[in-house]
Amino acid sequence: MKAVVMAGGEGSRLRPLTVSRPKPMAPIVGRPVMEHILNLLKTHGITDVVVTVQYMASAIEDYFGDGSSLGMRIAYSREETPLGTAGSVKNAEELLQEPFLVISGDALTDFDLSAIIEYHNKKRSLATLTLAHVANPLEYGVITTDDTGHIAKFLEKPSWGEVFSDTINTGIYVLDPKVFSYFEKDKPFDFSQDIFPMMLKKGDPIYGYVAEGYWCDVGNLAEYMRANADVLQGVVKIPVPGEDIGGGVWVEEGVEIAPSAQIFGPVFLGHDVKIKDGVIIHGPSCVGHYTILDDHAQVDRSVIWNNSYIGERAELRGALVGASTSVKSRAVMFEGAVIGDHSVINENAIVQPGVKIWPNKEIETGAVITSSIIWGSAGRRALFGRYGVTGLVNVDITPDFAARLGAAYGAALPKGSVVCVNRDAHKTPRMIKRAIISGLPSAGIHVHDLEDVPLPVARYYVRTTDAAGGVHIRLSPYDPRILDVKFFDQNGQDISKNTERKIENLFFREDFRRVYLDDIGTIQYAPDAKRRYTDAFLRALNLDALKKRRYRVVVDYAHGASVDVMAPIFNEIGADVIALNATRDPARYSRTSEEFDRDIHVLASITGTLRADLGVRIDTGGERIFVVDDQGELLDGGKLLAAMTQLTLSHQTGGIVAAPVTAPSVIEQVAKRNKGSIVYTKVLAQALTNAALAPGVVMVGNDTGGFVFPELHPALDGLFALMKLLESLAVENVKLSEVVRQLPPYHLIRAQVNCPWEYKGRVMRILSEQYRERAEEPIDGVKIDLGGNEWVLVLPDADRPLFHVMAESRSQDAAQALADKYARVVSGLQH
Repeated sequence: MKAVVMAGGEGSRLRPLTVSRPKPMAPIVGRPVMEHILNLLKTHGITDVVVTVQYMASAIEDYFGDGSSLGMRIAYSREETPLGTAGSVKNAEELLQEPFLVISGDALTDFDLSAIIEYHNKKRSLATLTLAHVANPLEYGVITTDDTGHIAKFLEKPSWGEVFSDTINTGIYVLDPKVFSYFEKDKPFDFSQDIFPMMLKKGDPIYGYVAEGYWCDVGNLAEYMRANADVLQGVVKIPVPGEDIGGGVWVEEGVEIAPSAQIFGPVFLGHDVKIKDGVIIHGPSCVGHYTILDDHAQVDRSVIWNNSYIGERAELRGALVGASTSVKSRAVMFEGAVIGDHSVINENAIVQPGVKIWPNKEIETGAVITSSIIWGSAGRRALFGRYGVTGLVNVDITPDFAARLGAAYGAALPKGSVVCVNRDAHKTPRMIKRAIISGLPSAGIHVHDLEDVPLPVARYYVRTTDAAGGVHIRLSPYDPRILDVKFFDQNGQDISKNTERKIENLFFREDFRRVYLDDIGTIQYAPDAKRRYTDAFLRALNLDALKKRRYRVVVDYAHGASVDVMAPIFNEIGADVIALNATRDPARYSRTSEEFDRDIHVLASITGTLRADLGVRIDTGGERIFVVDDQGELLDGGKLLAAMTQLTLSHQTGGIVAAPVTAPSVIEQVAKRNKGSIVYTKVLAQALTNAALAPGVVMVGNDTGGFVFPELHPALDGLFALMKLLESLAVENVKLSEVVRQLPPYHLIRAQVNCPWEYKGRVMRILSEQYRERAEEPIDGVKIDLGGNEWVLVLPDADRPLFHVMAESRSQDAAQALADKYARVVSGLQH
C-alpha cells in the first residue's frame, strides 16, 4: 500500500518556530516530526510514499530527497496555492490507483497502521477515518459512529455547546481511489468539510476506527513542548535517537560531557553537543546538534535546537530556544518563553514567562523583556470567550494589548473599511477604547467614534451605515476589575466564530498589516447616532396606542446611557415616568448579586406602592430588562419570556418565536394557544440574533431578560423590548399581572457541576451515547426528553471548567430531584 504524507502546513500557531521552516520540519527529540511519521510508515511495511508540499516546499524536498537514505521511495506533489486536504491529494491522483493511506506529516503518533488498514479491508470501506479520544475536542472534527463503526455524524471545530463527543478525527485515512470522483482537480476541497459529508449524505460505506495509542497534533507551542517530553518519557512508542548511557540520558555521537556536569533524565543530547563544567540539566529536556552549554548553565524542562549557545550561568526554565541562537552569560528565560532562530539574548537579560522573540533579533544587555518582540502572543489559552475578549483591567487587558487587538481586528478587514467604536462611561473602558482606536488606523481602518451610547444604538448605527464592523468596550456588569471587549460585524451582530479565529490568529502571530503613511486611517466622531436610532425606533411603534394609554412607569436606568435615549421617547408617548438611578455614575456600573437584588427590591417596592403600570430595570448597556408587574411582583426570566411570547403572538396573531434550549416548555404551550410556534437555538447571544433573521420570526427572547424584535434590528435591545411590552399591553388593553396569572405553571431548577477541562469532552461523548434514544436532536449540550414536559439539559460552559444542569418537571421537588440526579451522573462520568 502507498501512503500520502500531507506536509503543506504553514504552522502559524507554532510561530516563531515556523517562520523559517514548515511545520513538518519542526524537530521532535532531534528529528523532524515528519521523519518520525516516515519511520512509522516504514515499520508497517509502507515504503512507497507521496508527499504533498506547499509552504516552503524546498525545505522538505532538500532534507528527505528521494527517500533512499531512509530506505523508502518518496515522490512529491506540489501545490502552487492551497487546495485543502483533498485538493492536495487529488494532485497525486495518477500515482494512487489502489487504496492508499493518508497521514499528516506534522502530527506525532504511534498508531498501529496495519490494524487500521486491516479494518478498512474487512469493512470493504470506501473511506476509513482513524479516530481518537481527546480531552479538548474544540479544535478538531468531532465524530460519532453507530454500532457497526459506520460514521453517523461529524462536526468541524465545534463550540463547547456543540460537543457531542470527545471522539475526534485525527486526519489519518485509508481511502479508495473512487473518492477522487467526488471533485475536480485544482479546486480547493477538504476531506472532513466537503468529501466526507457528501459521502455520508449519499450513504457510501464510510467507517471510523477508534485507535489505541498516542496522537498529538503538535498544533501549538504547548503541545510541541509536550510532544518532546512524551517521547522522552516513553508515553509515545517512538525510539529516542542515540545511546542510553543510563539515568534516562540519550546521547548521539560526538557528545562531550564534563565530569562535574549533572544531568537528570530524561534528556536527549544531539550529536556533537558540548556540556561544560558545572552544567545542570533537568529533564525532560532536548539539546540539539552542535549546541554548547557553557560553564554552570542550568537547563530545566527546556528544548534547545541545533547550533545554539547557552552561556555561562545562563538559566532556561521551561523555555524553547531556536536554531543558531545565543543566550549569553547570566541571561534568564522563564516558563513558556520562546526565542526564534538566529537571535541573541545578551548578558544578564531576562525574558519573562510567555514572551516570544521572533528570529534575527538582539536583546540588549540587562534588558527585562516583558512582552513579545515584533511579533508574538500574550500566552492566553484563547483570546475570545462568551463576552468577547475579557480580562483584568491593566493586567490582562492593558493599553498595549488593546492597541495590538485593534491592529489585529483591522488586519482582518479590508483596507479602507470603517469601524465604529463605542464604550461605557467608566474611565477604564475610555482608556482601552483609545488604545484600540490607535491600533485600527495603523491597519488602514477609518474609525467613527460613537463615544458612549447604549449598546443597541451602537449596533443599529453599524448596521445602517457603511461600517464594516464595530467594537464596544465595557466594564463587566458583574465585576469592576474585569473589562469586556465585544466585536460586531457589518450587521451589528456579534462576529462569527470564524472571524474570532481569524482575529485570534492575527493577534497571536502579530502578523499585522502596517499600511504606508498615505493609507493610515482617519478618526472622526460618528454623526447623529442617537437621532438615527430614535427615528427608526419611533417609526416601528404604534404611537397612537401608547399615547392613548398614558402609562405610569417606574424605570431604573442603572446609571447607564439609556436615559439619554429613553427620556425623549417617554416624553413622545406622554408617559409619566418615575426615574431611578438616572444620573451617570460609572462607579456603580458593576453590581454584585447582593447589590443587584437590593436594587430590584427597591424597584418592586416603589412600583407596588405607586400602583404603576409596571417597573423595569434596564441594564447598564441597554441590552436586557428586568420587569416588575403592576402588583410589584418581579417576573423571573422564564416568566417574563412566557409573558412576552403571549403578548407578542396575540398582538401579531401568530408567528414564530425563537428561544434558547434553556427556556421552559411553558412557552410552547403559550405559542400553541396563540397559533404560533417555537424554534430553539443555542444559548449564546449570537445564535439568538441569527435566529431573528429567519423568515416568520416575530420575536427572539431568552430567560435572562434579553429580547430581539426583528422589525427594528436583529440585536438584543432592552430599550425597544420595553417599549414593545408597553405597546402590546396597550393594544391588548390588559395589565401585565393579568397576563402573568393566565400563564401555565412550570418548575425549572438550575445547578452547576465542576468538571476539569480534560474531562468535558469525555462526559459529552458518554452522555450522547448513553441517552441516544431519549436525547433530542442536539442544538446546545445534551437535552434529554423525559416526556410530559419533563426534560434535563446538560450544557458545558464555554469559558469555565463546569457543566450547567437544568431540569424541568411537574413540581419544584421533582425538578430538584432530576437536577440532583443528573448532576451526580455528570460527576460520576469524570472518573
